[in-house]
Amino acid sequence: MRPEILFRLFAPVASLPGIGPRYAKLVERLAGPHVVDLCWHLPSGLIDRRYSPKIAEAEPGRVATVILRVGAHEAPRSRRQPYRISCSDATGELDLVFFHARLDYLTKILPMGQERVVSGRIEAFGGRLQITHPDHIGRLEDLQKLKTVEPVYPLTAGLTLKPLSKAVQAALACAPELPEWLDPAYQARQGWPAWRDALSAAHAPQGPRDLDPGTPARARLAYDELLANQLALTLVRYHQRQQHGRVLRGDGRLRAKVLAALPFALTASQVRAGEEISADMARDARMLRLLQGDVGSGKTVVALLAMLNAVESGAQAAIMAPTEILARQHHKTIAPLAAAAGVEVELLTGRDKGKARRDAVERLTDGRAAIAIGTHALFQQDVNFRDLGMVVIDEQHRFGVHQRIGLAAKGHAVDMLVMTATPIPRTLVLTAYGDMEVSRLTEKPAGRQPIDTRTLALDRLAEVVDGIGRALESGAKVYWVCPLVEESEVSDLAAAKERWAALGARFGIRVGLVHGRMKGKEKDAVMSAFAEGDIDLLVATTVIEVGVDVPKASVMVIEHAERFGLAQLHQMRGRIGRGAAKSTCLLLYQGPLGETARARLRVMRETDDGFRIAEEDLRLRGAGELLGTRQSGMPEFRLADLAVHQELLGAARDDARLILETDADLQSVRGQSLRVLLYLFERDVAVRYLRSG
Repeated sequence: MRPEILFRLFAPVASLPGIGPRYAKLVERLAGPHVVDLCWHLPSGLIDRRYSPKIAEAEPGRVATVILRVGAHEAPRSRRQPYRISCSDATGELDLVFFHARLDYLTKILPMGQERVVSGRIEAFGGRLQITHPDHIGRLEDLQKLKTVEPVYPLTAGLTLKPLSKAVQAALACAPELPEWLDPAYQARQGWPAWRDALSAAHAPQGPRDLDPGTPARARLAYDELLANQLALTLVRYHQRQQHGRVLRGDGRLRAKVLAALPFALTASQVRAGEEISADMARDARMLRLLQGDVGSGKTVVALLAMLNAVESGAQAAIMAPTEILARQHHKTIAPLAAAAGVEVELLTGRDKGKARRDAVERLTDGRAAIAIGTHALFQQDVNFRDLGMVVIDEQHRFGVHQRIGLAAKGHAVDMLVMTATPIPRTLVLTAYGDMEVSRLTEKPAGRQPIDTRTLALDRLAEVVDGIGRALESGAKVYWVCPLVEESEVSDLAAAKERWAALGARFGIRVGLVHGRMKGKEKDAVMSAFAEGDIDLLVATTVIEVGVDVPKASVMVIEHAERFGLAQLHQMRGRIGRGAAKSTCLLLYQGPLGETARARLRVMRETDDGFRIAEEDLRLRGAGELLGTRQSGMPEFRLADLAVHQELLGAARDDARLILETDADLQSVRGQSLRVLLYLFERDVAVRYLRSG
């Protein structure tokens, strides 16, 4: 149960004053659904309103807070002209300018002959000073309240600064004094304030320096978030280790048959990863290992050999993929190799219904099928195993920790191997997978073609389409990836449909379309027509990022490449270069490019080393959006910036280990405060592992 002291922070944002249903939706999209999410939404800039000159001394271009006597109101003669109010003080004159003004409102808040305090940007126009649409208008008694430094927050379409700032202030008022969870000696050494003081200071910057992630207030909050993350991972890991595992030590007979059936020899890193996994499985502690490898580095074969180790020991194994396409691809790779070893494999996805599904479930329940391949369908209630001993989870960042635990619960003391083709920088491995051992596949299998990557401005689109025509004539298959569309009326799907129609008009029925909103069946039909049938040019949204293997695909066009993250570009590029043909990836960009986008495209041209790309991605964009999209299993850091706070991450990791050694059930006074910290950052999964107290 969440502690009562946090109840107000986890109330819905709609419970805050001034946040009606319309604003609630916008705030939720921007920051999150709870009051606490607004506390984590820190200012990205500031407006200094302390400059308060007389009119004669006012500098154009600066934000000023001035005392004015309101003069004549001059209504516009046409709708295109502004409404002007001439104002003055003892030293000079200044106009207040409003477009599309509501006259009744302006005469009420700026009555002629009265003194008012006005804050906004001073401009010079036609030899006179003016303020267009002042930010604040108040009475004389409001002067000190308006002459402040105002935080500026990141916004979203439809939400302006005024209501958001008001909501943030209301959220901060809900923040209670919380018991201190930091180690007192460490806190004193860092010179950090208490949690509530740090939160208030972070939302009240007095100068540009206070926006720096290294300030005591922001560093403290970042450390709190990192400590919650590291402590949760450490506790989950520790309590899983406390549960006895089982020894799975096969005799190698099935693996030998598969190795003999493979058309290639394993790479050195595949052999090494296999040995590390076998050693883990042979211990009586439960295995929890991450297998990292670039697209096409041969993770599936390593996973199959690990599953066969379990089968040789008399147990069953399962591999779970995030999408049906990927599950079917694993089946296509694994089934013939398993057949060579005489091992029965079952495929189970959400699409399987009726008798075929019942038969598959029955073969898993009675143990005739030794290996299950599937999607989320594998942990449905009616799916049982005779003796599940090992689970492989592919593309881990698509699944939350609870799903990982859910599938493991189908067996007894299950060993777990987690795979990802998204290369993750070492820093992030600590934050996302600190509860796991790590194996890395660093080589590409023999015969992989290098990919020629080029960048082209979008105004050369016609040349690109001509080039695609030549590639299609020579028998190539081509991916055309449509852009991620930023918040606007146009969706990614609309952009893809438009491109599909344009290319279809040129190349006819050979052009297919695949996108995320298609039903599984439709998507699979298009993908298989592209892989083996009469579709040669596939227009797609990013659904192909983790997808089907098409060896004939040797050209990829990525439109508006500047909008994608490096890891995403790298993943998509990995879809080509899988056959014998020379492969080309064209990154089309819309100029002028910002510094980050230019650096990103340069890295893509220079290297295809996924781990280097991941490190660069972290450096260029920070960890918050590292995977290009927010994924459920990756920690979404709101306060910590791993590119800046790496040292704090190391300290949080050490602190978490020390807590574990001295107070593994968080029963001490500090332990009770740390429980509050875990709930505050929604790391509830870890608390479930603790004895109550």
